[in-house]
Amino acid sequence: MTIAENKVVTLEFTVKNAETGDVIESSEGSEPLVYLHGFNNLVPGLEAELAGKTVGDKYDVTVSPEEGYGVRDESLVQQVPKEAFQGIDNIEVGMAFTADGPQGPVVVEVTAIEADLVTVDANHPLADVTLSFSGEVKEIRDASKEELDHGHVHGPGGHHH
Repeated sequence: MTIAENKVVTLEFTVKNAETGDVIESSEGSEPLVYLHGFNNLVPGLEAELAGKTVGDKYDVTVSPEEGYGVRDESLVQQVPKEAFQGIDNIEVGMAFTADGPQGPVVVEVTAIEADLVTVDANHPLADVTLSFSGEVKEIRDASKEELDHGHVHGPGGHHH
């Protein structure tokens, strides 16, 4: 069986910053990644690389920001009055909040605090980063009807435990 649309795939993976070599995340010593292929559950550059692979195949791919988590957009950085954070007494740089964006919920990170203004950034933390993904395909199976209806994996390794 090969990786194609509507297949549930189990991967061992390591993702690094391609420029610095720093490991961002890895399944080594933890659970492998289980995802539904063809439903944008992975960054486009990695999903495209995995199509057609079979169990036991190894992969090593460099993904540009355009095919990864996007290019940094300065318009997603804005200053908000401190009063907007009602009920939060101690706002600190590095805190993440969910805000209502034009296309639904958006995660923003506090990047600066000056007097009564808080700077928040809605860019993905890996925007502008060239990524290196490597690993091995461990398992491929057909997705269930429910998984296809929901667009993601259920059961072990999936969203619903």
